[in-house]
Amino acid sequence: MGRVQDKVVAITGAARGQGRSHAVRLAEEGADIIALDLCADVPVTGYPGPVPEDLEETLRLVEKAGRRAFGRQADVRNRGALRAALADGVAELGRLDAVVANAGIIAVGADQPLDAFTATVDIDLSGAINTVHAGLTHLGPGGAVVVIGSVAALMPGHGENPGGPGMAGYMFAKRCLADYVNTLAVELGPSGRRINAVHTALVGTPMILNERMHRVFRPDLAAPGADDALPAYERLTALPVAHLEPSDVSHAVLYLVSDESRYVTGAQLRVDAGQIVKAGL
Repeated sequence: MGRVQDKVVAITGAARGQGRSHAVRLAEEGADIIALDLCADVPVTGYPGPVPEDLEETLRLVEKAGRRAFGRQADVRNRGALRAALADGVAELGRLDAVVANAGIIAVGADQPLDAFTATVDIDLSGAINTVHAGLTHLGPGGAVVVIGSVAALMPGHGENPGGPGMAGYMFAKRCLADYVNTLAVELGPSGRRINAVHTALVGTPMILNERMHRVFRPDLAAPGADDALPAYERLTALPVAHLEPSDVSHAVLYLVSDESRYVTGAQLRVDAGQIVKAGL
């Protein structure tokens, strides 16, 4: 216990899913949390977004773990709003030691394909970069940045995509983030600050466990459910698992935020149940 004792960590997309899991896991290990989230639908995704009550529940869970929590609705596409939210969080909690750029969407099978591409890139790429750049203002030596990527970042190809333009935008965004982490790690190094990425296989959150995503893997069915799609998901990985749990990713985030990883920077850490090696990449 206490692996990140008294650190203050800002997390985007913190209202539910991976973001909430990261917030609670870090709080369990002693961190105070600045939790940020849009708390609204992004229509092109086809699945409901979180609501303000979800963010309130994250704050409650952090406080239940005995730590302080600051919450604010903020859109990662708006760097000014992020700067203001982080400044208020730092003023309340006293400092900032780490930033977790977690917020993201996926928009497969969208009715407005170009909008699906642009919205995905705006949130998953520009939003992550906005988060990091807003956070760097407050991070001193020893500060850590964690970018939540995807195995999609490590897969080549720009051709026709079964998930449509939204999936193409997702893969493009995650590939760019992997290069961004490598490049920024060198630039941050002299200041003693670190940046790393965590690339995951499918994670069991609303972003993945929805009918549009199931239809990508089971196009033979008109309205596939989770039970129909899970066998197809499991065929992607070397280990016998259809999808990860958010907590599986949170353990990696905890390591990269903690001082245990003080000499780890520019890492592209895979938490993918062997998906990349099974694909021969």
